[in-house]
Amino acid sequence: MKLNKLVSTLNMEHSTWLKYRRKGVGGSDAGSICGLNPYSTAIAVFQDKVQQLPEKEDNESMRQGRDLEEYVARRFMEETGKKVRRANAIFYKEEQPFMLANVDRLIVGENAGLECKTASAYSADKWKDGHIPESYEIQCHHYMAVTGADAWYIACVILGKEFIWHKIERDEGIIRMLISIESDFWNNNVLANKMPAPDGSKAAEELLSKYYKGSDPDKMIPLVGFDEKLKRRVEIIALQEKLEKEKKQIEQEIKVYMEDAEKADSDSYSVTWKSVTSSRVNTKKLQSVYPEVYKECLTASQSRRFTVKEIA
Repeated sequence: MKLNKLVSTLNMEHSTWLKYRRKGVGGSDAGSICGLNPYSTAIAVFQDKVQQLPEKEDNESMRQGRDLEEYVARRFMEETGKKVRRANAIFYKEEQPFMLANVDRLIVGENAGLECKTASAYSADKWKDGHIPESYEIQCHHYMAVTGADAWYIACVILGKEFIWHKIERDEGIIRMLISIESDFWNNNVLANKMPAPDGSKAAEELLSKYYKGSDPDKMIPLVGFDEKLKRRVEIIALQEKLEKEKKQIEQEIKVYMEDAEKADSDSYSVTWKSVTSSRVNTKKLQSVYPEVYKECLTASQSRRFTVKEIA
């Protein structure tokens, strides 16, 4: 294992660690840059590196992840009989010094490391049947790329349920691809101060809504280079409407078949059509009968509505 130490993290304050993290691409960034993280995007990583977003506030989930790291490492040693040690450093890759690794543990006597994870019981399905979430798997390959390790172990405690561990073997094809993607991101986005293209994910949509909160009603710009994409958007909407109608037709046919039955099972599927009682506030009646109360309960919020109109 070839370990190039950027800085020691022993007794390092969290704020200082965050500053060093912005000096390059870390393992937790890799999944977002590669489009494999359902909760973050390359845009979010870019904005973090160029300091366009405030630091994330520490929350209970983040703290539990840090505090339980030691427990996960200990359980890994119990289950495998292997010994691990802290690295207490941020490492960098010599050929691509922007690639950084702040690893959880190194395996004693092996050219390998360990990534410690925690997950809620609601996330258990993401780990079933030997599966590893893609963003975590690419994180481990990032660490192998930086350190030269032959393998990386990942261990996860699913809170209140079970302990899981897997060994990920080094894959040179994945590592070459990862180096290429991260190099492109660092050189052509971060250093060039150019935002990456959005990827269509929910995370990207939420981030753009936060980043571009308000609009200037007096500002209009020419729309150049998007006509073909907007034409494709019209085609997609038409296709969505057709597929939605087909989906509804299938559901309606099954409802006719079920009549008043609540459940119907086949060899492959289980269908339920349950009676559900829900209560909602009648806002029109509330406004009419108790106008003052209605006004007191109103909460103002601002958002931007995206619309497209075809010009004849």
